[in-house]
Amino acid sequence: MFKVFQSPAVATLGQQFVRNYGKHNKKFLYKDGILKDQIYYYPRDTDRQILAPATETPPKLFSVRRLKPIKGLPYWEKRILRGLGLYEKNGVAVVKNIPENNARLWKVKHLVEILPITFKHGEPGEADVERTYLKENGECVVIRKLEEVDASQAKLDAAEQIRTDRLRMDGETLRKDSRLKWLNPCTRKDKNLFTKMALHVPKAPGFASMLKEGARAYSGLEEAVYRNINACKEFARSVRSAYGPNGMNKMIINHIEKQFVTSDAGTIMRELDVEHPAAKLMIEASQMQEAEAGDGTNFVVIFCGALLELAEELLRLGVTSSDITEGYEKALAKALEILPTLSCHEIKDYRSLIPVRNAIRAAVMSKQLGNEDFLADLIAKACISIMPEQTTFNVDNIRVCKILGSGLHMSEVVPGMVFKRFVEGEVSSATKAKIALYSCPVDIIQTETKGTVLIKSAEELKTFSQGEENMLEQQIKAIVDTGVNVIVSGGKFGDMALHYMNKYGIMAVRLNSKFDLRRLSKAVNGTVLPRLTPPSTEELGYCDNVYVHELGDTSVTIFKSEAAESRIATIVIRGSTDNYMDDIERVIDDGVNTFKGLTRDGRFLAGGGAVEIELAQQLAEYADTLPGLEQYAVRKFAAALEYFPKALAENSGVNATEIVNQLYLAHKQGKRTEGFDIESELPATIDVTTKNIFDLYTAKFWALKYAVGAACTILKVDEIIMAKRAGGPKPRAGGPGSDDES
Repeated sequence: MFKVFQSPAVATLGQQFVRNYGKHNKKFLYKDGILKDQIYYYPRDTDRQILAPATETPPKLFSVRRLKPIKGLPYWEKRILRGLGLYEKNGVAVVKNIPENNARLWKVKHLVEILPITFKHGEPGEADVERTYLKENGECVVIRKLEEVDASQAKLDAAEQIRTDRLRMDGETLRKDSRLKWLNPCTRKDKNLFTKMALHVPKAPGFASMLKEGARAYSGLEEAVYRNINACKEFARSVRSAYGPNGMNKMIINHIEKQFVTSDAGTIMRELDVEHPAAKLMIEASQMQEAEAGDGTNFVVIFCGALLELAEELLRLGVTSSDITEGYEKALAKALEILPTLSCHEIKDYRSLIPVRNAIRAAVMSKQLGNEDFLADLIAKACISIMPEQTTFNVDNIRVCKILGSGLHMSEVVPGMVFKRFVEGEVSSATKAKIALYSCPVDIIQTETKGTVLIKSAEELKTFSQGEENMLEQQIKAIVDTGVNVIVSGGKFGDMALHYMNKYGIMAVRLNSKFDLRRLSKAVNGTVLPRLTPPSTEELGYCDNVYVHELGDTSVTIFKSEAAESRIATIVIRGSTDNYMDDIERVIDDGVNTFKGLTRDGRFLAGGGAVEIELAQQLAEYADTLPGLEQYAVRKFAAALEYFPKALAENSGVNATEIVNQLYLAHKQGKRTEGFDIESELPATIDVTTKNIFDLYTAKFWALKYAVGAACTILKVDEIIMAKRAGGPKPRAGGPGSDDES
C-alpha cells in the first residue's frame, strides 16, 4: 500500500507515476485491485514503491486545503471532498493519516494541497485542545495550562533562589511568552483545531507609538543625521559633474514628459521631483540663490554637499553637531570678512561695452564653451541698450525669441519686441507708427442678452445689418482720425473690421498672450484699452518701425525702436534644435542676471578656482588660532572649498590632486589670482585675470551664506517625523513663474 508524505522527492515521483499510469488507464486501475470498505486499493510494483526514509516518522495528521472551486467538478470528486470535510466555504480540513483517507486524497490530489502537521511543542492533551492553534504552514502550537502550585511550598522554594537568578528567569519567561503571543495571535477557533492566522504587528515603543498608523519617525545619528548626509552627498555628487565649462549635460524628462538636455543646475533642480526632505533643503537654498543673484546655484549645492560630507567624518570621530555648526558659522564669518579683500576687478561704467562684455564672459563660458565671446557681446549690447538712467535694471526687459533654423551666429539683438506672428490684414508695415492697444476683440459689438427682431418687409431685411456695419465703420474711422495706423488686439479681428481697416490703411496685429500685450504696451509707452474706443494722445503708443520680416520659414512681426534707448530689447536666437535654443536661452538668462548684479555691486573675484583656494589657505591659517573643537570644523570648511578646483579638473579630465597642489603652491608665493587653466591639456595654472575669467562678488557672497545655512540646518536635525502620505495626486508647488508666463 502507499502513503502520502509531504516531501519534494515523493511529490516528484508521484507526478511521474501519474503521467505513466494516469487515472484514465483502465488496464492499470482495474488490475490486481483489493476491495476494502467499498474502496479499491492498488499495490505498487517493487520497483515503483515509494517508501518513507528510515529516519522520517510519518505524520499523524494532514492539513488539507482545497485549491480549486467546487463548481464544475464531477460528482464523484465532490463526494470525496464532502467526505474529507473540504466541501465547506473555507475549504480547509484536518485529516488523519490512514489508508482510507490516503486513498481519497490520492483521487483528488490535483484539487488539494497537503501539508503534514507538526507538533513543535509536543502533542496536545485533552485539556490543551482549547489552547491549540494550527498555523498556515502546518505547525501546531500548544499553549500549556500551568499546573497549580502549592503557594507555601513555592514561597519556600523562591526564598532559596538568588535574586538575580529569579529576575533573569522571570525575564526570559516573559520574553518567551511575549514572543509566542506575537507570533501566534488567536483570531478564531473551530472544532477541527484550525484557525486562520491574522498577524498583528504591534507598534514600536517610544515616540512612534504616539503617532497615527502609517507615520514614520527616525532619530539618532544612524537613522536621521547620517541618512540626511548621505542623501545630500549623493545629490551633490550628481550635479558636480555638470560644474564648469566642461561639465556634462543631464537629460531630464519632467512630470509632463517635457525633455531637458542641459548642464544648468538651476534647471536641473527645478525640474527634478526630489522627495527626500534634506535634499529639498539644498534645492530651496539654490533657488534662493537664483532669485538673489541669478547664478551660482551649482556652487550652493556642491559646497553644501561638501560641508556635510566632511562633517560626517567629524561626527564619526565624536565631535558633536553643535561644535561643527559653530565652527562652520565662524568660518563663514571669517570668509565673508576676507572676501572683499580678494576683489581683483571692478566696473563703474555700466554703459561701456567692452568691460561689461568681459565681465559677462565667464558666466556664459561655464555653459557654452566656444561661443562665449559672441553671446557675451549680444547680452552686453541688449542690456546696455535698455539701461535706464535712474531706476534699477529689470531682467524682464530682455526678451528672447527662438526661431528654428540657420546657426547661432545669425542671432541678433532687436531694440523692441519680436513676435512669431503674421499680421491679420493686408497692411504689413508702418513707419512712425501710432499704436492703439485693445484687450477686447475688434469686431461688431454683440449684446449680452438674446433678442427677437420682427421684420415686416424685404427692405427691412436688406437693411437689417447695415446699421451695425455703419456703426463699426464709424468706430474705425474715429480711431483713424486720432492718427492711429497700427491696432494691436488681444482678441480676434472680425472680417468686417478687417475690411474697414484695410480700407483706411491700418495695420492689424493680434497677440494671444495678455503678458505679451502688457510688455508691448510698456515697450511703446501705450495704454491697453478694454473697449473699442478712440484713444487719447496719452494712451497712444509710439514706435519707429512696425513691419513683418521672414526668418527662415517663420514670419515675425517686429516693433523696432530706432532711439538710442528703448524700454525693451529682444535677442533673436537661431539654432538647429529646440533643446539647443533652450540651452542658449538659459545662458542668456545667466548673463542678464550677472549684468543686474554688477549694477548693484561692480566688484569681481578671480574665477577658475582661484578665490576658493585663496579662501581655503587663509581659513586654514585662521583655524590654527582657535583653541576649541571649532578649529576642526574650520579646517573642514577650508577643505570643502577645494572641491571646486577639483571639480573643474575632474570634468576636464585632468588630475585633480595635482591641480590643487599647484594652486596652493602658487598662492603661497603670493599669486592670488592664479587659477585652473581650462584650455590646457596638461595640469596647469594661469593668471585668470588675463583671460577675463571673473566671478561676480555678490553671487559668491550669497552662495557662501546660503550653502552654509543649509548645511548647518541639516546638521541640527536629530529626528525625522513623517506623517502618513495623503491619498490622491500630489499637488505641485507653485514656483516663481506659476502666475506668469516665462
